[in-house]
Parts: sequence; C-alpha cells; structure tokens
Amino acid sequence: MHFITGKHMHRRTFIRGVGASVALPFLDAMSPAGRLRAWNRAAAAPTRLVCIEEVHGLAGCNDFGASRFLYAPATTGRDFEILDESALAPLRPFQDYLTIVSNTDVRMAEAFSPPEIGGDHFRSSAVFLTQSHPKQTQGSDIYAGTSLDQMYAHRFGQDTPLPSMQFCIENLDQAGGCTYNYSCAYTDSISWASPTEPLPMIRDPRVAFDMLFGAGGSAEDRALRRRDRKSILDWIAGQVAQVQRELGAEDRRRMDQYLTNVREIERRIEMTEAHNTSGEARDMPEAPAGVPDSFTEHMRLMFDLQVLALETDMTRVIS
Repeated sequence: MHFITGKHMHRRTFIRGVGASVALPFLDAMSPAGRLRAWNRAAAAPTRLVCIEEVHGLAGCNDFGASRFLYAPATTGRDFEILDESALAPLRPFQDYLTIVSNTDVRMAEAFSPPEIGGDHFRSSAVFLTQSHPKQTQGSDIYAGTSLDQMYAHRFGQDTPLPSMQFCIENLDQAGGCTYNYSCAYTDSISWASPTEPLPMIRDPRVAFDMLFGAGGSAEDRALRRRDRKSILDWIAGQVAQVQRELGAEDRRRMDQYLTNVREIERRIEMTEAHNTSGEARDMPEAPAGVPDSFTEHMRLMFDLQVLALETDMTRVIS
C-alpha cells in the first residue's frame, strides 16, 4: 500500500512554550510526500545503543544457574530454546530480534597484582564498557579507557540534540577514595569520554525530564514554569492544537498517545516530589526530591524516560 503524506514536517520539529521544548515522535507527516509507508517505518527506527550494567550480578549467575540455563538459552542457533524457568522467558515474544551472547567474562576487572586483590567490584563498573584495567589510585590521576557507548556516540550520535544520556539508580555523590585504594570515580560511572574523563550519571528523574522537555526559553522562563506548578503541556497547549490541525488521523492518534505518556511520567515525578517534601520520613533522606524511595518505581521511571528519549530521537545512545 502506498501512503502519500501531504505537508512535510521536519523530523526535528519541537513545540516550544514558556520554559518548555517538547520534541515530537516520528510521524507520517515527517516523511517526504510520495514515500512508501514502509520507508516511513524504517526512518522511524534508527540504529540505537542502550547499555545496562547490573552492578553486583544477579541471583543465579553461578554454576547452578548455568546448569539450569537461567540466563542463557538451553540451545544455540537461530531457533534457540528459552526454558520456562529462565529469567529470559519474558523476552520470548521478541526472540526473533535477539542475539544472546553467553559465557562472557569481565577479565580486565580481575586483580593483576597482589595489591589489587579484593577490589573486583571497584574495577568492574569502569571495565564494563571500556574493557580496560583501571589504574589503582585514590587520587585524581584516574585512568581507564574510552567506553563503547561514547565511541558509538562520537560516530553515530552527532545528529541528535543529545549525543548520549547516562542514567543510574544508586547514590553516586561520592568523592575521593573508596576502599581497596581505588577512586570512587571508577564506581560512579560506566561511561568514559576518555581514559581520564568519566561522565556524570543522572539519578534524579526530574533532571532527566527537564533535559528532555524543559530546556525551552530563558532561565527566567523555566523558573516561572516550575513556580507555576502547571504541567509542561499546559504551556504548549495552543501550539499542540495548531500542529494537530495539520495532521492526519493516524498522526493525531500517535501524537495524543505520546503526549499522554509525557504527562503520565510528569505526574509520577510530581507525586514523588510532593511525598518527599511533605516532611514524612524517607527511606533515602539523602536522595533528591525526585527520586522515589521505591526501587521498583525509580527503575520504571528511568526506563520510561529512556523510551521517550529514543521515541523522540533526542538521543540514540543511553547507558
């Protein structure tokens, strides 16, 4: 079926308001008139890279788990089998899109000399994407390697507003030296712009949300928006209505769903901030107001924000 769009909208279309700048998801109206719908879908799915580190491993990542195929297919080849008891079972609907590499190791995180014995955990995060053995130091002379995600961002992430984004869940407000004579910088980031430059990680969902949607206008505009306590979408309602009048039915449906998702995430962040500033006791009193006490909700918020970042093509590289 051929699908011919009418007016052509630029892929980098933003709807801007006071202290707000909201990128749009890929719409049919963003493809040149006369292009096939299949071409539209291909253009909407650029190659992306998402790297996730499970810092301390997972239950069952041992000989027993390997014997039960808890984290690996039971067979190899294109039609590999995932057992019912496997942690990978929820991924079965996407099996045709998966390549699972098993029996790997973070060899560079192991001790190379007696003074390094015991410091495997303090090396593993720095090694995860660099595959470089970190220099043992508690000073400023840290040295590891350039990470895979940043190599990828340098090559493929220069056409997006944010070349890459870095997220985390744990508290990384550490400084100086950690144990086993290693700098805390090695545990605080998995992304390294160079062997001496670990990149900061975003822990607060509010910070990530504002990076994606709250960068419009001047600093005064953004401060006004925060004081007003209205949804970020309220500041762009007129522009949204104007854009939607130019869209076809399917694009309007897609845009409505996208804006609903943006508002839902914003609402969840606001609820967290309201609870954490209410004076009630917190499980994590040191955490920013936007960080939920619930580990599960924190994880969900950060992953939902990543989905929006990829959907709007604000970035194609996330770690």
